[in-house]
Amino acid sequence: MRRSLTCIIVATLFLGIGLCPMLIKAQEAQAGGHQNPSPNRSASGGDEQKNSGPELLRVQGSISMVAGAGSNITVQAGRDGILLVDSGAAGMTDKVAALIKPLSKGQVTYVINTDHQSDHTGGNEFFATTGRPLAINRASQASVMIVSFDTVLDRMSAPTGKTAPTPEKAWPNDTYSVPEKNLYFNGEGIQIFHQPGTTDGNSIVYFRRSDVISTGDIFDPTEYPIIDLKAGGSLQGVLQALNRLKVMAIPADHQEGGTMIIPGHGRICDVADLDVYQQMVTVIRDRLQDMIKRGMTLEQVKAARPTQDYDPIYGSTTGKWTTDMFVEAAYKSLSGKQETTSTHEGN
Repeated sequence: MRRSLTCIIVATLFLGIGLCPMLIKAQEAQAGGHQNPSPNRSASGGDEQKNSGPELLRVQGSISMVAGAGSNITVQAGRDGILLVDSGAAGMTDKVAALIKPLSKGQVTYVINTDHQSDHTGGNEFFATTGRPLAINRASQASVMIVSFDTVLDRMSAPTGKTAPTPEKAWPNDTYSVPEKNLYFNGEGIQIFHQPGTTDGNSIVYFRRSDVISTGDIFDPTEYPIIDLKAGGSLQGVLQALNRLKVMAIPADHQEGGTMIIPGHGRICDVADLDVYQQMVTVIRDRLQDMIKRGMTLEQVKAARPTQDYDPIYGSTTGKWTTDMFVEAAYKSLSGKQETTSTHEGN
């Protein structure tokens, strides 16, 4: 009897030791891991993946996501070919192309740019020169349709006689200037919504059958929202965009699952993640508005540290988008004093 009891105890301890790491990993996976282990990027996608290269992640329906390519790239694949939302950084295109090629026998047919920043448009030229001319656009002999709001083309191109910041092949060739542009591709309705936020040319892309929303930098759970004042961005615009996303997305049980959200950077999210971020932006907006109403200068606002309690999650003192830069841009967008803010590029 004692020997049997001893065996049971030993077996229980052995199983407990072996299962603990597995349970911990499962809990971390369910929680999405640490939200922001390094400044400006999260653990499941973004610039921290440079060493390991880009990674293809399944989302749901016909949608996958390429993480670690400068910005997140949304991939819709099927018998008609491949559609991308954003094309990542220029230096990652060969690896991205190799990842997505097995998903469809067809070529990359559409690239939708959510804004003009180079980490979202850097792969445009590559995909525009690698495919066959499309039957849907015989007149221009285009090998890929690059879709964006019209101000994205304005910023990527240049007036006659001026030098453009990007090669002509990378420019959008299918722009829209109305509130919404619709596509039907791979048996799925795709809605492209113009939604000013970080710039005046942001687009949100909704895949109706798959129930996936690609947000670009309007929603980036790895850092404070980018506010490009020179390109028409504003903190209030970002908040309005987040509020719109909350209306569009439908959660499953207990706010988990349901509509899946692919942010500009970081891990795949759902409505619960969006709620946390939207609440943070709302709180900071309200604090800044109160400080401005009380006549506080920008220097006084910075000294008061209105983002202090959120800095461990979203803040950064180094990199291309610091907490100080965010506070300054947010203050100027709310107060109307926008003349000296520099443009953020290549987040």
